[in-house]
Amino acid sequence: MGKMKNKEIINNYLRKYKIESVFPEEVQHLLSLVSFVEGEVICSQGQLAENLYILVEGKIKVYTTSAEGRTLILSFKNPVEIIGDIEYIRGIDIINTVEAVSAVSMISISYVVLKKYAKDYAPLLNFLLDIITKKFQLKNSSLTFNLFYSVEVRLASYLLSVSSQETDFPEEDKGSIVYIRDAANLIGTSYRHVNRVIQKFLADGLIERQKGFIYVKNREGLKQIAGDNIYE
Repeated sequence: MGKMKNKEIINNYLRKYKIESVFPEEVQHLLSLVSFVEGEVICSQGQLAENLYILVEGKIKVYTTSAEGRTLILSFKNPVEIIGDIEYIRGIDIINTVEAVSAVSMISISYVVLKKYAKDYAPLLNFLLDIITKKFQLKNSSLTFNLFYSVEVRLASYLLSVSSQETDFPEEDKGSIVYIRDAANLIGTSYRHVNRVIQKFLADGLIERQKGFIYVKNREGLKQIAGDNIYE
């Protein structure tokens, strides 16, 4: 994780997403810009929550892990999105693990600062309320998606969400690599079941498989399978 306090860059992001008024003046000069590389964990389930993050660049993955070690994907997020909002309001530990799918930039502010200067600041509270209610709406859609859609549709949706290539895969491009066991865990099914669907995708020329991971070759073909039912 990298961290800097470049006021000009931060202000540019605030203007870009029209959130300049969300924080009071006492808080704005204490905002930091943090960066994460692809695959880096931003926060972990059960970890002490200390900071509010606003996603301003890149894509993140949100997932939960059971006591038995099984993981289930909840959603993928693009700007503008908040991490740590529910934890801030309720005063609890991190609910879900958040991981960078691509290079990510986030505006960060500590809970200590927020509680000191913005505890009752209406613009911030309204902003958090809007984001949190959208999350509950999306969570309901995600649960429905995992319950009612086939593994074929879920896997196609997952591959679309984690891959970034619009063209044929270059071997050195890690952005198009997906690990099979991760895919099985994160869409909530067995490794064997995912393997069966992968065989079909291989036969249809949608993906290429090599040594435990797969490359996305045909995004348009996957979109036809997934339709509008994607994790984003």
